[in-house]
Parts: sequence; C-alpha cells; structure tokens
Amino acid sequence: MELYNLKQPEERVNFAEAVKRGLGQDQGLFFPAAIPRLALDESFWQASFLERAEQVLGALLAEELGQENVSALVRDAFHFPLPLVPASAKQYALELFHGPTLAFKDFGARFLARTLSLVARDTPMTILTATSGDTGAAVADAFFGLPNIRVVVLYPDGGISELQEKLFCTLGENIHTVAVDGSFDDCQAMVKAAFSDSALKAEYGLTSANSINIARLLAQTVYYFEALAQLPEAEREQAVFAVPSGNFGNLTAGLLAKAMGAPIKRFIAATNSNDTVPRYLQSGEWVPGPVHATLSNAMDVTSPNNWPRVEALFAREGWPLAALGAERVSEPETEARLQAMYAEGYLSEPHAAVASEALVRQLAENEVGVFLGTAHPAKFQSAVEQVLSIDLPLPQPLAAVQDKPILSERLPADAAALKALLKARL
Repeated sequence: MELYNLKQPEERVNFAEAVKRGLGQDQGLFFPAAIPRLALDESFWQASFLERAEQVLGALLAEELGQENVSALVRDAFHFPLPLVPASAKQYALELFHGPTLAFKDFGARFLARTLSLVARDTPMTILTATSGDTGAAVADAFFGLPNIRVVVLYPDGGISELQEKLFCTLGENIHTVAVDGSFDDCQAMVKAAFSDSALKAEYGLTSANSINIARLLAQTVYYFEALAQLPEAEREQAVFAVPSGNFGNLTAGLLAKAMGAPIKRFIAATNSNDTVPRYLQSGEWVPGPVHATLSNAMDVTSPNNWPRVEALFAREGWPLAALGAERVSEPETEARLQAMYAEGYLSEPHAAVASEALVRQLAENEVGVFLGTAHPAKFQSAVEQVLSIDLPLPQPLAAVQDKPILSERLPADAAALKALLKARL
C-alpha cells in the first residue's frame, strides 16, 4: 500500500513505514495513494464480522503484509461484539464499547499495537500520543506489557472524566501518563513539536497512536461495513451515519469505507460547542476558537487533526463538501436528548447523545439513522447519573480500577518540558 504526505506529496512511503513514522515531514498526514473498491456481493453481507473485516483490510493491506498476516491481525485484535441496537424512532446505535476499555478506540488501538509489533519487529519504539479521553485507555491497554514498546500519553489535566483517567493512569510499567496544564489542543501541539524534532524522534523511536496514525483509521473502517450488514437489507442504502466528532478520525474512517464501496447515503459530523467544522462548512472560514469544556469531553477539540484527510477524501472522490452534514449540539440539548432516549428505553452517554440529536434534526422521512455509540455510559457515570437521576453500576473494567492511585506526572503546556521529561524517564 502506497501512501503520500498531504503536506509534501513527493514524500511517499509504504504502509509499514507510515505506521512506524506516524507523521510525515512537516507534520503531514499520510494518505492512501489509491483506495480499492470492494465487490459487495451477497456473500460479503452474509459473512461473519471477522470474515468481513479480513476482506476489507485485506483489500488495503494484503499486497504488502500478506493476507495470512492481515487475517491474524484481525482475529487477534477484534474479539468483542459490536451490536447494532434500536435506540429510538428511526435510529440505531452501533455499540462500539464492548472491548476491554469500553470505547470505540479499542478497535484502532488493538489493531495498531499488533501491526506495529509485526512491522517493527525487535526495534525499540516509543508511542507518544495525546488523548481527550478514550484513546489513552485503549492505547495503554493495547500496548501494556509489550516488549520493546514504551507508551507516553498526554491528556488535559481535569479535562477527562475520573473513570477515564483511572483506566490508563494506574498501570505503570511501560505506560507513562502525563497530565498537562492545558487543553487537548495543547497536548496535540506538544506531540507534534516532539515529532518535528528529528533528533528526539530518532533517539526514542517516536511514533503515534492517535488517529493521525493511518493504521488506526484503516481498522475503524470495518465497523461501518458491519453496521450496514446488520441493517435490514431494505434500509441499507438509506443509512445516514451521525458521527460524534472531535479529532475527526472516526468520520475519516467512515468516509474511507464509503470510498471503498460501502453504500452509505451520507454522513453528519456531530459536534458539541467546540464547533470549528460546522462553522467552517457554513462560512468557509477556518477559525478555531477557545476550547469549551463539555459533558462530551472527548470532543472538546477545536483544531481537529484529521480534517485535511476529510477534505482530501471529498476531493479525491469528487464529492461536494456541502454534502457533509454538520450539527452543533449545546449542553442543554445534549442532556435533553439523553433523557429522551432513556424515556424510550435506551441508556446512552453524552457523545452518542450529541450524534443522536444531529439525526433528530437532519434525518429525512425515507432515511434511517445510525449513530455511533463510542463509549460505555458508565465511563461518564457522574454525568449520566446526574442528567438521568439514576444509579449507574460500574462494569468490571471500571470497578477494577476505581480505587487505584493515579500515577501521572504533571507538566505545563510546553514542548520543552515534554522533551525534558522524555529524556529523564525513557
């Protein structure tokens, strides 16, 4: 698989090199030089999830890695269910939170960890990544204890839920966690600065596990095909996907699936009050504002890294950017949607509620909506309990860490401070 750097198109690498580097020169994102089209016959839709995932990722990676390796990666990484559940009138929830850290990030992180182990072999590497909530836990779980791999995760101090923090900041060993006095955008800027330091990058073998890493995005394409497979056949081509959007990796994966032939009618980018993209689509002006803290904290991002990939996909496929729906959902509207879904018998959480509200506003009479359930409601226990006036029991992965001490170090939002910490700790 050949990829090129969106900022410097003359830089071209294969998949293994893109995975190991994370970012290209000038902090550019790697993007596929060609996107294969799948033959979606009846046998494809009737296959099991794992068989379907092997076909999807095999079309992308088998030429370079071999289909046997691709199949082994899939079967090792994706060993948990992803049910499509009726949630409210004309809406389904694709529940992506049944993995080990109860979030959709388990798909990308587990596939990335196994892919990196395959392509890096015995070369020591350091995963440096920023998280606005769920990435940290998924990456830490996926890489915990792997030989020759160290993980450094930056997150905004006080900007994620306590239970999100407990899932990945209590592990120790090869997992180093850093609470940054700033926003997620500050954390991303620090990571990018480290990747721009060629000496530092070479010394520690830096690569990323954020959705800037192409392996993460390719892994996430599989669940869009799975959602369509679980829909009634008559509804498949009328499916509108509402994607809770922060860094826009999840939406990028869906667009890749559509480019590969998934019969998705259209997408809605659902954001909270951090609404850079909805404003951009309306005005044509890219104006990131200050970060607002919200109930859907994993989407508290105003400079989404993956937006260049979104625009590149629309340009490549000849889709008008105006065809991308977008909605900004306020805090009171998020709470109201959570309550409405609960009254209809479906327990959700703030990120999915934002996406569900976007469907309420935009879904046409002949369309069927699918919103992505990106995290287990218990990961936002206090918010959900307060909004719904219920007691929400903790699932086992959360109950197991709730009393463990946080092991994080604290840093100012300063690239030099991160560089000093890497030199002191690694």
